[in-house]
Amino acid sequence: MKKPTIRAAAVQFAVTTDVAANLETCLRMIDEAAKNKTDVIVLPEFVNHIAWYENEEHCYSVAVSLDDEFIQGIAGKAKEHNCYIKINVTLKRENGKVSGANILFDRAGNIVGVNDKQILMGNENNFLEKATEIAPILSTDIGNVGMYACMDGVIPEVARALAVRRPQILLNSLNSFAHDEASLHIPVRAAENKVYVIAANKVGSLVPEEMRASVAAKLKIDPSFLEGAGESQIVAPDGKILAKAPKKGEAVVFADIEIDFADNKLRPDGTDIFTSRRPELYKPIGDAPKDNKKKVGAENLLVGVIQVTGQGKEAIDEAKKYIVEAESNQVKLIVLPELFHLKENDDEMIRALQSVMKDSFVVTSIVENNQHIGVMFDKNKILLKQPQLHYSERHAWAKLGNELNIFDAEWGRVAIIVGNDSIYPETFRLAALQGVEIVCVPTMILETWETEFGFKERAAENRMNLIVASKKDSGIYAITEDFTLWTEWKNRPFDGNINYPVVTMARDGLTTAVIHPKASVNKMVSHRTDVLNGRPWHLAEPIIS
Repeated sequence: MKKPTIRAAAVQFAVTTDVAANLETCLRMIDEAAKNKTDVIVLPEFVNHIAWYENEEHCYSVAVSLDDEFIQGIAGKAKEHNCYIKINVTLKRENGKVSGANILFDRAGNIVGVNDKQILMGNENNFLEKATEIAPILSTDIGNVGMYACMDGVIPEVARALAVRRPQILLNSLNSFAHDEASLHIPVRAAENKVYVIAANKVGSLVPEEMRASVAAKLKIDPSFLEGAGESQIVAPDGKILAKAPKKGEAVVFADIEIDFADNKLRPDGTDIFTSRRPELYKPIGDAPKDNKKKVGAENLLVGVIQVTGQGKEAIDEAKKYIVEAESNQVKLIVLPELFHLKENDDEMIRALQSVMKDSFVVTSIVENNQHIGVMFDKNKILLKQPQLHYSERHAWAKLGNELNIFDAEWGRVAIIVGNDSIYPETFRLAALQGVEIVCVPTMILETWETEFGFKERAAENRMNLIVASKKDSGIYAITEDFTLWTEWKNRPFDGNINYPVVTMARDGLTTAVIHPKASVNKMVSHRTDVLNGRPWHLAEPIIS
């Protein structure tokens, strides 16, 4: 039975320290959104009060309760407009505690779901309690729905733990001044999970206006950046932005979405992105964080990616030519696309490339024992082998490997993510958990989102450098040293992007860029917020089971 087409809206506005005034703003903006005959409306995060508090008592005093005037006011609007409304507030809990809570109201104004934020950002850690329960999937007449908030969407686990239980829509409320929320973190959660994402961000000052200069000084950013970054948006399961608000100013954006579209989990080659997952391999994602002591990689490393235009022996000859060029420029690590040599013998290909190699390492893939295997070799021998881990219709013949292998070079710890494995956020997470600083990705890119924001996101959310080689759209994704808020940035001023990698897209032939292995050690984005060890590992059961 065909599911309905519904109209979704994302609303952005500013919030103050006046709870009553904020309720009036919420009601006014809901009315504005409802003029479009919407079925679901998403509001920003912390709509009851600016997320800045004098102390714990103050935080509790401005938080709301499920039966108070604030919540009942929103409920009344859901009933009045016959629509679902999703909000996020600071919610009073037992024993004087407060959480950041997502709340969904149905068309009758009833609360049909409440779940707490799982990852707290910076100062939130001083006042709010993290979620202790797995967020539910809510069955509604607009489809199956999951909810999360802001920092929950900056790393993959929260949305993934929802998506594997097959919702059609994810609702995200944000309280963010970071421009990379809109360009990376919001759309990737739609595309990697093939679901709709409706995301509403704030505008206006994110702290009391009189405190903006002092807070910005502590954060080491210009006061002008301490505003909600807007760009609320609705994203389709293929990553297409259906509607997007401006960076500044109140706005309502809406789009008609076909719920059935989110039930199709097939890649262009026919691979089902969920039935091909390997939960048994992902168990470390659910383990408590632990120290991964190792030698730290080089501060800078010159790497290269090669795109060849020929096939067979012609492709090998091209690769040899560009390896010679790379060696002459002191490039240390070179990545070629998967199976770039096609029908030529794998052993002969490796020997041919080794014949012109001196100090570099080369990565590509081969077929061996009915496996599709990523390989890294120097001029003498193969140093690392990595079998493909996930089933792919493109390589349906391939027997799968059962672990992610790593290699410690003098300039950094390396992993190979080969072929179709590159679309699974869990694969990169496994590398990050092993302290990998550089990921080589010999693959074939099939979908636009992979290069638009997919690989950028993998670099950002794991703080790892990526070298991606495909027949086209290859690229080098270098993380930056400047990353942690509340600290001095040495190499660039804050421009609104907290963690956007430096991207060098490839042309045919050899493309080179400098990456930063040592920078991978720092995963701390803000006060008590670590993008790896701060993952909600205790709530990862849907991912690993």
